[in-house]
Amino acid sequence: MRFLNYGSVNIDLVFTVDHIVKGGETLQSTSLTRSAGGKGANQSAALAKAGSSVFHAGKVGFDGAFLLELLSGYGVDVSNIQSYEGATGQALIQLDSNKQNAIILYSGGNGAITTEEIDRTLEQFNSGDMLVLQNEIVHTEYLIRKAKQRGMKVCMNTAPFDSSLLSLPLDLVDILVANEIEGAGLAGMEMTADYKTILERLVTRYPNSEILLTIGKQGCWYAFKDLRIHHGIYETQVVDTTAAGDTFIGFYLASIARGYSIRQALQYASKAAGLAVSRPGAMASIPLAFEVFS
Repeated sequence: MRFLNYGSVNIDLVFTVDHIVKGGETLQSTSLTRSAGGKGANQSAALAKAGSSVFHAGKVGFDGAFLLELLSGYGVDVSNIQSYEGATGQALIQLDSNKQNAIILYSGGNGAITTEEIDRTLEQFNSGDMLVLQNEIVHTEYLIRKAKQRGMKVCMNTAPFDSSLLSLPLDLVDILVANEIEGAGLAGMEMTADYKTILERLVTRYPNSEILLTIGKQGCWYAFKDLRIHHGIYETQVVDTTAAGDTFIGFYLASIARGYSIRQALQYASKAAGLAVSRPGAMASIPLAFEVFS
């Protein structure tokens, strides 16, 4: 299986702080790092590090040339990432003393993608390939419909959640990925709702989609039709949670592509995410295949 990840490519600016800044507060950062990121790029890196054939499509400014080199170095095909005269997407990340983060995004090239670019890219893919999406670029509805017309499977990560997701044709999505907050939003429920109730509501609302619901320290759930599978977390010392979800998705999809069962895929995805949070950074924290599948 080939993966086409049409997704965000960002420059991450990570400020290490004692606590997440409050309104009207000025806070001194103890360190600043500049690195590669974006949910799309992170997931492509995870897929490539897991040994999958992955093609990333998107758009960056000239300030993002180093991102293409980095992704290519991991084994990602970057020939469908367009360059333009504007700025690359940016993420300003606060990382507090409890290793939790708060993120501000600027879309940059992620918001400048055109339908013509999408059409040229999709012409290279057909039935048997999978389109991987996140909610950080434009024309997501167009991508879903065009990919399904070509017989492709679609995996949609519903992060970051906003009301625009509810207008997407998610009934066409084959794999729908959400955490508790995103799942509650998709289900039309309060954020405080029990995760099992959220899961069942999602199964009812999207009966043709396989549901992956991540629930933090309580692990993750897979649900499709009458099947329910739970897997716990992989215990490690938490250093940085920035790319945990992206790593989970990349290794889950790579595991399925390798022919592993859903239960095994959840196991490997959880192990990969656990290893990622034990290391600093986004892409750099994602483990290699031999660390996970051995």
